[in-house]
Amino acid sequence: MSKVQYKENLQRGLDNRHIQLIALGGAIGVGLFYGSSATIQMAGPSILFSYLVGGLVIFTIMRALGEMAVEEPVSGSFSTYANRYLGPFAGYLTGWTYWFMWIVVGMAEITVVGVYINYWFPDIPQWLTALVVLIFITVVNLANVKAFGEFEFWFAMVKVVAIIGMILLGLGIILFGIGNEGQPIGFDNLWANGGFMPNGIEGLLMSLVLVMFSFGGVELVGVTAGEARNPQKSIPSAINNIVWRILIFYIGALGVMMILYPWNEIGTNGSPFVLIFDNVGIPGAAHVINFVVITAALSAFNSGLFSTGRMLYNLSLQHNGPKYFSKLSNNGSPRRGILFSSFILLLAVFLNYIVPDKVFMYISSVATVAVITSWTIILLAQLQFRKRKTKSEVSRLKFKLPFYPISTYLALIFLAFVIILMAFIPEMRVALIVAPIWFVILYIGYKTKK
Repeated sequence: MSKVQYKENLQRGLDNRHIQLIALGGAIGVGLFYGSSATIQMAGPSILFSYLVGGLVIFTIMRALGEMAVEEPVSGSFSTYANRYLGPFAGYLTGWTYWFMWIVVGMAEITVVGVYINYWFPDIPQWLTALVVLIFITVVNLANVKAFGEFEFWFAMVKVVAIIGMILLGLGIILFGIGNEGQPIGFDNLWANGGFMPNGIEGLLMSLVLVMFSFGGVELVGVTAGEARNPQKSIPSAINNIVWRILIFYIGALGVMMILYPWNEIGTNGSPFVLIFDNVGIPGAAHVINFVVITAALSAFNSGLFSTGRMLYNLSLQHNGPKYFSKLSNNGSPRRGILFSSFILLLAVFLNYIVPDKVFMYISSVATVAVITSWTIILLAQLQFRKRKTKSEVSRLKFKLPFYPISTYLALIFLAFVIILMAFIPEMRVALIVAPIWFVILYIGYKTKK
């Protein structure tokens, strides 16, 4: 079977540094800065263990994706692999579900930007902020891919540097009492309020759902493969680095946060990072962090919109989407797919107008099912990818998944377990209703197009 069944005309304008920051930008957004409040309330300090477990599963998924992406670097990524190794309907379902996921995540990102803006300007309605952000990021995505990559690199770099700065500053407060009249805070808050696992094993397990939502976006590395200058080198480097970096950022940042502030006092009124540094009394720190949080959400949304345009372009090449999306602009960007996605995202503006207080949890629950579907397809496609290889072909693979196939099956079991857990979280159950409806719509659409 040929490795490429159709020709892509996207420009290979992304360097390794662009790819790493695009994936990092997609994964470090509202899940860390805003959603962390809910996860901490579920599990307390033991949320750090949840992120460690989730990170190991993500590493397995990313290595499975990387194994295929290095051999077959295309922008459709796992949608193409699903189409090739699991059948046309799997490619159709995966591509449209991943597009849908980033539409939903995009809604969450621009929703949260409104919450952060209200920290400074409480009279500005969330829907207006969402609209302005949508227009701005759409314009950025319509540029050529090199310009987009450069913009996203610096966009994401702001939050990466800021998170490192927050961790170092937090350690200074914890160990040396900087900003706290020279009184070190110490580590007592990790176990002083009900213990390390205050809500027991149940709280720890429930937190895994939102933890996995926070990791959504790392698979963007695969989507960038079709526009990478040297995918055989940049994809392995990005995957190996992205996982441990995200783990450091999540575990380091949340660990510092819960040491500085009792976990049971961290509320959901805005970003917990802002509230913590505001209470510590460091002049201007809360405003700086609020700015960083806004940048983080914008960066994640920027990466997401990038992905939707590429996915629609690739679906059209597979004949799994309208041919309309196969035409590129003069600068090589899938303009039609980007504009269509932006139009659909106007729904987020409407939701922020009618239910601003409930948008985030509803949206994140639907996005969690969508991203878990994509990760499951990656793992299933990788199983078939390996089965179609001879022993000599497997030996020549440049970026093998460690401990195959045991690691693949364990990751699949874990993802199924997370879906089951969602049924026990009232706010998350809406996703278990929306997801089957979405899959039925896709099945009808697939049969109709045939």
